[in-house]
Order: sequence, then structure tokens, then C-alpha cells
Amino acid sequence: MIPILSASEMRDQDALAVAARGVDALVRAAGTAVGFEAKRMLGACYGARVAVLVGPGLNGGDGRIAATWLRSRGAHVDLVEVARQPTILRGYDLVVDAAFGLGCSRPYVAPEVDSGTLVLAVDLPSGVDSDTGELLGRPLVADRTLAIGALKLAHVTGECSQIIGELRFAGLGIVQSFESGLVEDSDLEQLLVMHEHDHKWSHAITVFAGSTLMPGAAELVVRGALAAGASMIRLSSRGEVSGLVDLPPEVVHTSEVHVDKRCRSVVAGPGLGSGAAPWLQERLTSLKVPVVLDADGLDRGLIAKAPTDGARWILTPHDGEFARLTGELVPANRIGAAGALARETGCVVLLKGPITVVADPSGSFRIVNSGTSALATAGSGDVLAGLIGGALARGLDTMNAGALCAHLHGRAGATLSSYARASQLPGAVSALLEDLLPVG
Repeated sequence: MIPILSASEMRDQDALAVAARGVDALVRAAGTAVGFEAKRMLGACYGARVAVLVGPGLNGGDGRIAATWLRSRGAHVDLVEVARQPTILRGYDLVVDAAFGLGCSRPYVAPEVDSGTLVLAVDLPSGVDSDTGELLGRPLVADRTLAIGALKLAHVTGECSQIIGELRFAGLGIVQSFESGLVEDSDLEQLLVMHEHDHKWSHAITVFAGSTLMPGAAELVVRGALAAGASMIRLSSRGEVSGLVDLPPEVVHTSEVHVDKRCRSVVAGPGLGSGAAPWLQERLTSLKVPVVLDADGLDRGLIAKAPTDGARWILTPHDGEFARLTGELVPANRIGAAGALARETGCVVLLKGPITVVADPSGSFRIVNSGTSALATAGSGDVLAGLIGGALARGLDTMNAGALCAHLHGRAGATLSSYARASQLPGAVSALLEDLLPVG
């Protein structure tokens, strides 16, 4: 996972790194990383025309080291001091924006660049509030941004996220501890939790999904759960759905009101239809296992019954369901919105979208940016709910189960065609897990 830090958290980590390694060593490492990234963008340094915008702080120091590095490889480099910068930069192949990074707190108007000129932002485009993503003045729109040490909140929230271009990361060993981050493919290894003495009840789950009007939701949930490792599923629906869909043989139909004590997690809500809250409330009373509450289960009365110890429940709203729950549209600051709902309800909140935020009541969060428009189809959220239920049954906590499954869901969607069906997702998930995490 790549760390995501606030400005104050980043300054604290920088100070620790400076104390341990010295400021010159850190600036050299960062500047060299910027030089390498510039070379990647140019393809070849020799003969390239590069302007490096530099300010008075560490970002400017990074830019100066990068300029020296690029010159040593044959590039023609002009250092452009912020205090004397022109209103337009002409004739360059690449502009490196190292004017201000983390420390910009006042309006900044960047010079214009010729159409077709590549722009590399160092850490952040200059003229951005690092914590809110608010644009301060008129920053350059970057083709690529190289985050140094950690991602900043502005990389994933607010207006800034629209002008950073391709986001790259150079950790440089600066950050030693963090609570929040961006999920990566390597994190998916946590989904493979197996034990020698596993049996069919080891990872069993209960699913409350589907109705006579929406039977397909039940099938999508259970197939998602099986793809994530559920070993057996007990399904209860509002009405008879078994003759309406093709349910896997691992599914056991039940009309019991109480969750079998051998089940390790519960998924509740998809396809139950309007007025499902009283039906669900009877079944979700006094549970001792984690619950995924999705779709028709996202009801304020139900959520009020959620246990607050250990954040055992995870709520999975999309923007419309978030508005229904809170009475407000999702603001530009999606991290803050998800965090506020998590604190209010005592649950983990997974706010779905092109950038998905998973927040817990303590204030930590995960960001998932693997989403794709291929997932904008009916039923894809049902599959995600099932995936999370399966991961919970394998022992993951609600925060990690939500974040890892959202990333897996997005990556699987990206392997499908633009007009793929949600029913194709479970198979894509299984194939992706086998490809990313070969067993044996």
C-alpha cells in the first residue's frame, strides 16, 4: 500500500528522515528520481529542451538536482526562478514544475506553456492546497505527477486530482509509519488466507439477498462470495428465487430467521426490494459476525442497530445511496464525506465511485483507483458485496476486506469489454487472482 499523508504528517516524516539521513542526501535522492521520471517522459535526454521551474524550498532543491542530472545526459536545461518567471514558456519539450509543492499556501499563477509541451509536476502541481486539493490561483496542468515520499490528500481528492495527469510514486524510504494509503496489486496477497485444517464451515457465510422481482441479485452476490473464497453459503431471500436463477450447488436455501452460528460473515440487502428493513432487522439482531450492508439494506434504522465495537459492519453506498442516507450530495472531498459517515455510524464506510474511499470511524482510510466504466452496469455492486462477504469469512477485518475487494473488483472489471455484464465479474475475479497470486 502506498502511504497517503496530510501536509502536517508529511512534514513530520520529512523531519525524521532529515534527522536520520541529512537534508542533502534526501534532496539528491528526490532530485535524481525527478530526473529519471523526466527522462522517461522525454524518451531520450540528448538534445531535449527542458525548463525547470524552481522555488525557494525543498521542491526547488529537487528541481535543481534534476536539472544537473538532465544536463549530464545531454539535455539543454534552463532553470527558471519563480521570482523572475516569464508569463509564457516557449520552445521546450518538457517543463518540470518544482516551484512549490507541499508548502504552497497562497495563490500562484504558473506561466503558460506551448501546446504539446509535456509537464512533469514534482510532488504536486504548484498552486494547490495539499490537504483539500483546492486550486490556489492557476497551476499548470500536468501530464505526469511524481509524488515524493507519500501521496498527498490532494492527489486523490478535490480539484487537484483532475490536473495531476498520470500519478507516479517515489517512496525513497522516507515514510516509516502511516495509517492511510492507496491499495496496490501486491496487497491482494492478503486475500489468500488458507489453513491446513479448513473445512466447509471454516469460511461459510449467510446471504440475505434477492426477491421475486430481483432474483438475479442473489446469484450475483453468491457467485462473488465464492470467487473470494466462501466455502459454503446459506441464502435467504424475500420470496422464492431458486427456480428463477442459476444458483451454484454450494448454496443452501434456508428460511431460518437466525444466522447459523457457524457462519463467519453476513451479506445483507442486494435485491431485497423496498420495505426490506423490517424483514432484515429481525435477522440482523445480536449478530457476533461482520456484516456487509448494501443496496436495500442501507437503511438508517438498521444502521442504528449496528454494533460499534470493532466496526464489524461495513456500509457500501454509491453516491445516490449516500445522499439517501445523509440527505446531502457527496461533496468534492469524498474522503471527508466517507469519514464523517463512518464516525457517525460507527461502521466502516465504502463509498463507491471511480475513486472509491474506504473509511473507518478512527479516521484512517484506503483509496482504490482501479475502478472502470466497465463496472457501471446493473449488478456489479452485488458482486462486490459478495466479494467482501467472502473475504470477511476468511478472517479479514472489515476495513481491509472492503479495500482489497474493491481493488480486486476494479481490476477484474478492467479485464472485461466495455459492455460486459456483471455476471462476468466473478469469473474475471477468479482468473485475476490466479494470475496475480499463483498457488503452488
